[in-house]
Amino acid sequence: MFALYQHDLTGRPLEDTLPREAAPFTRALAQAALARQPELDALIGRHAEGWAVDRIAPLERSILRVALFEMLHPDAVPGEQPIPPEGAIDEAVETAKAYCGSEAPGFVNGILAAVLRERQAAEAGAGSSRASGEVSA
Repeated sequence: MFALYQHDLTGRPLEDTLPREAAPFTRALAQAALARQPELDALIGRHAEGWAVDRIAPLERSILRVALFEMLHPDAVPGEQPIPPEGAIDEAVETAKAYCGSEAPGFVNGILAAVLRERQAAEAGAGSSRASGEVSA
């Protein structure tokens, strides 16, 4: 998350912002979140009512991007086990509490919880469509 933040803030290549001793998981997560940035930013923008993505503080954006990636693509980065969406949200909120302003944890939680609700509703809708014999394109 800090490497993404530094990359976002300075424009330096991501590899230059990662510590030499960064674990392979950390490197893979940062690279994957950066690769999916347009998708993640679109979600952030859709749920950050009244806020343009580029107006959100860079550290909060990085926290949101990493958490969203973990929520939406839990198997994309090799680890011991996938992080459950609620765990990704909790970790993001705790990180915002530790490193951001007093309103950041609520903001981060609100966006991530909205994305999770949207995803769960879509999955429930897809499940009921399959159960009723409907075919989706």
